[in-house]
This record gives sequence, C-alpha cells and structure tokens, in this order.
Amino acid sequence: MPDQFRMLHTMIRVRNLEKSIGFYCDHLNMQLIRRKDYPGGKFTLAFVGYGDEDKNTVVELTYNWEQDQDYDLGNGFGHIALGVEEIYKTCEEMANAGVEISRPPGPMKHGTTLIAFVRDPDGYMIELIEKK
Repeated sequence: MPDQFRMLHTMIRVRNLEKSIGFYCDHLNMQLIRRKDYPGGKFTLAFVGYGDEDKNTVVELTYNWEQDQDYDLGNGFGHIALGVEEIYKTCEEMANAGVEISRPPGPMKHGTTLIAFVRDPDGYMIELIEKK
C-alpha cells in the first residue's frame, strides 16, 4: 500500500500573496509553478517549488481575498496533500479501517479535481487528490 501514495504539496494561508511568492522564489530559490484565481470562492492558489509537480513536492500558497487579519500559527497551516490513484476505493478502505473521513471524495468546490479529506489521530487534515 505505501507505493500507492506520494507527497504532493503542503498548503499554507498567506496574507500578501505577492510578498509570499517573492519570499519563496527570491529567498528560497523556488519557482512559481502555477497560479489560479477562483472568483467564485474569492481565493487565489499559487504553487511554488523546485520543479515540476509530477516529480516534486511543492508548497501551495492560499490567498483568501477578504482576509483582513493575520493568521494565527494554529490556523495558518492547512493540510498535507497526498496523491492517490483511486480516491473512492482508498477512502472506502480507510473508513472501513476506522479512519475519519472529514470530507468524502468528490469534486473540489469551484473545480473538477477529485479530492477528499481525512484526519490523522491528532486531528490534522490530510487531503487526498486523485491522480491518474
């Protein structure tokens, strides 16, 4: 079962997207891999890292357009994302094993990617993303 999984990205929420992209790219030598606005959800996602997402783990910077206060460190971290081949089957197996499925598999809001969220024993969110 371990070879079915691969670390994809870690998501953090940011107050100033341009400043954050600058930090990761200018100071940590990452590249801006992709960026997309989601007007219906009022957020922008920017992915930075050291190479193509097909072969490298990246950082997802999430900018919520209407956020006017700094994030606490406790809610600034979002989730760890893992790619899986068959998300519905994987979630069924995990649920049968007693894993809490906090968001059942299905298309993401404002998009078509199939995702699900599970919680680890401490309550941290793990996003599963179907990769074919």
